Amino acid sequence: MGKRKSTATKPAAKKRFAEKLDTVFCCPFCNHSSSVECRIDMKNMIGEAICCVCLESFSTTVTALTEPIDIYSEWIDECEKVNGTLNDE
Repeated sequence: MGKRKSTATKPAAKKRFAEKLDTVFCCPFCNHSSSVECRIDMKNMIGEAICCVCLESFSTTVTALTEPIDIYSEWIDECEKVNGTLNDE
Protein backbone atom coordinates (compact mmCIF):
# COMPACT_ATOMS: atom_id res chain seq x y z
CA MET A 1 0.00 0.00 0.00
CA GLY A 2 1.17 3.43 -0.85
CA LYS A 3 1.62 6.40 1.38
CA ARG A 4 -0.94 9.23 1.16
CA LYS A 5 0.24 12.27 -0.71
CA SER A 6 0.75 15.23 1.56
CA THR A 7 -0.86 18.46 0.54
CA ALA A 8 1.66 21.04 -0.51
CA THR A 9 1.28 24.37 1.16
CA LYS A 10 0.46 26.99 -1.40
CA PRO A 11 1.91 30.46 -0.99
CA ALA A 12 -0.63 32.96 0.20
CA ALA A 13 -2.01 35.17 -2.53
CA LYS A 14 -1.02 38.81 -2.31
CA LYS A 15 -3.93 41.07 -1.57
CA ARG A 16 -4.38 43.88 -4.01
CA PHE A 17 -5.48 47.11 -2.49
CA ALA A 18 -7.59 49.25 -4.76
CA GLU A 19 -6.40 52.79 -5.09
CA LYS A 20 -8.62 55.36 -3.47
CA LEU A 21 -10.38 57.61 -5.95
CA ASP A 22 -10.22 61.36 -5.58
CA THR A 23 -12.99 63.24 -3.78
CA VAL A 24 -11.65 66.74 -4.46
CA PHE A 25 -11.42 68.13 -8.01
CA CYS A 26 -10.73 71.22 -10.13
CA CYS A 27 -13.67 73.61 -10.60
CA PRO A 28 -14.87 73.95 -14.23
CA PHE A 29 -15.95 77.57 -13.62
CA CYS A 30 -13.17 79.22 -11.61
CA ASN A 31 -10.40 76.68 -12.44
CA HIS A 32 -9.14 76.50 -8.86
CA SER A 33 -7.54 73.15 -8.21
CA SER A 34 -8.81 71.06 -5.32
CA SER A 35 -11.77 73.35 -4.74
CA VAL A 36 -14.68 71.07 -5.69
CA GLU A 37 -15.74 68.62 -3.01
CA CYS A 38 -18.18 65.81 -3.81
CA ARG A 39 -20.54 64.51 -1.15
CA ILE A 40 -22.91 61.56 -1.37
CA ASP A 41 -26.05 61.38 0.76
CA MET A 42 -27.15 57.75 0.53
CA LYS A 43 -30.15 58.36 2.78
CA ASN A 44 -31.72 60.78 0.28
CA MET A 45 -29.91 59.26 -2.75
CA ILE A 46 -28.43 62.63 -3.75
CA GLY A 47 -24.88 63.42 -4.82
CA GLU A 48 -23.59 66.97 -4.65
CA ALA A 49 -20.48 68.70 -5.99
CA ILE A 50 -19.73 72.13 -4.51
CA CYS A 51 -16.90 74.57 -5.25
CA CYS A 52 -15.70 76.22 -2.05
CA VAL A 53 -14.22 79.20 -3.97
CA CYS A 54 -16.94 80.33 -6.39
CA LEU A 55 -19.81 78.45 -4.66
CA GLU A 56 -21.03 76.79 -7.86
CA SER A 57 -22.82 73.53 -7.19
CA PHE A 58 -24.28 70.54 -8.98
CA SER A 59 -26.53 67.81 -7.62
CA THR A 60 -27.71 64.56 -9.12
CA THR A 61 -29.31 61.29 -8.10
CA VAL A 62 -27.00 58.48 -7.04
CA THR A 63 -27.05 54.71 -6.69
CA ALA A 64 -25.24 52.40 -4.31
CA LEU A 65 -22.35 52.13 -6.79
CA THR A 66 -21.85 55.87 -7.32
CA GLU A 67 -18.46 57.33 -6.44
CA PRO A 68 -17.49 61.03 -6.13
CA ILE A 69 -15.71 60.89 -9.49
CA ASP A 70 -19.03 59.89 -11.09
CA ILE A 71 -20.75 63.00 -9.74
CA TYR A 72 -17.93 65.25 -10.94
CA SER A 73 -17.95 63.58 -14.37
CA GLU A 74 -21.69 64.12 -14.71
CA TRP A 75 -21.19 67.80 -13.84
CA ILE A 76 -18.49 68.17 -16.50
CA ASP A 77 -20.70 66.38 -19.05
CA GLU A 78 -23.61 68.72 -18.28
CA CYS A 79 -21.34 71.77 -18.64
CA GLU A 80 -20.11 70.53 -22.03
CA LYS A 81 -23.67 69.75 -23.08
CA VAL A 82 -24.86 73.28 -22.23
CA ASN A 83 -21.80 74.91 -23.83
CA GLY A 84 -22.25 72.76 -26.95
CA THR A 85 -25.85 73.86 -27.44
CA LEU A 86 -24.91 77.53 -26.93
CA ASN A 87 -22.10 77.32 -29.50
CA ASP A 88 -24.34 75.68 -32.14
CA GLU A 89 -26.77 78.61 -32.20
